[in-house]
Amino acid sequence: MSEVVDKILVIFDIDGTLVYSNRVDSQCFADAYQTIYRRKFPSIDWQRYPHVTDTTIFDAVIHEHFQRPSDPEEVRLFQDAFVRLILEKRDTEPEAFQEVPGARQAVLNLLEHPGYEVGIATGGWERPARVKLTHVAIPHEQINFRGADGLIRREDIIQHVIDRSVNGGSRFRKIVYIGDAIWDVQTTRNMQLDFIGIRREGDAAVLQEAGADQVLVDYGDFEGFCRAVAVARPPDRGED
Repeated sequence: MSEVVDKILVIFDIDGTLVYSNRVDSQCFADAYQTIYRRKFPSIDWQRYPHVTDTTIFDAVIHEHFQRPSDPEEVRLFQDAFVRLILEKRDTEPEAFQEVPGARQAVLNLLEHPGYEVGIATGGWERPARVKLTHVAIPHEQINFRGADGLIRREDIIQHVIDRSVNGGSRFRKIVYIGDAIWDVQTTRNMQLDFIGIRREGDAAVLQEAGADQVLVDYGDFEGFCRAVAVARPPDRGED
């Protein structure tokens, strides 16, 4: 019988964490909406929307404009339009979708190491998320992956990845979520889940003031990243 290894489960967000698109993808979301509905998209400041998932953002705007919830068929049609715009931007402005430095190699290193398991949990819908990962050659096909499709809360998205990983037979001594945004700090605080922030622009204070203990610029120092994973802890309450 093979020995069961207690692993560390490292779960990544995507936008701003593995892929940096300088809000081009956000504008694609707004443009797809405006093309279909002929209404001005209210804002791409995602903090104004509940739970900050594609599911709740889309539903909130539909409710704001039409006083009704969205339905599954229109979500599918909207995703089609959204993905088409991302693919167009990827072809015409490939520089707009960049790997966060070192992200691809970090994921590969973790996948090859027996002491780690990798998951992806994103507030974005799965189809556009996979397009962005494919563009920067970050492997994702064999990773436990959950987008916001059919889910409202970011906590439920992350928990889905955790549950699938545990049910897959692995045993974890530590679970760490890697994210870039204020809502990632809030979500992991709610879950009391260990957290590491990524701020590609170097503005670590944004997450530190919200309660993040560790914030890195990128994955260029992989050994340093692993040290951060080893000592990661849940966010505290941050500044009032």
